[in-house]
Amino acid sequence: MPMSIAPEKLFRLLSDSTRLRSVLLLRAEGRLCVCELTHALEVSQPKISRHLAQLRDAGLVTDERRGQWVHYRLADGLPDWVRRVIEAVGEGTGVPWKAAQQRLGGMPNRPSLS
Repeated sequence: MPMSIAPEKLFRLLSDSTRLRSVLLLRAEGRLCVCELTHALEVSQPKISRHLAQLRDAGLVTDERRGQWVHYRLADGLPDWVRRVIEAVGEGTGVPWKAAQQRLGGMPNRPSLS
């Protein structure tokens, strides 16, 4: 069953740069662990973890433990309008998250690729 989220809540969540770039990277990459997000976004592990917890609590992302790593991805069952908003933002903005995606591409030994 699709989840429900109020537009005000979605836009409040995405108004933070770290959360927005995390969501855009998850959209582009499928799934990522905290270490990959810290590397790509150049922010501390506690900060990424705090923002991911907010996104998880709102139902935008889900987490899954794989060995020693916890991987995050966009939640299944997001309303179509939420997916369209994320898609439009991802295609309409380039520099802020594409630089992070390039850093991610240069990261050695990425857990989500193993």
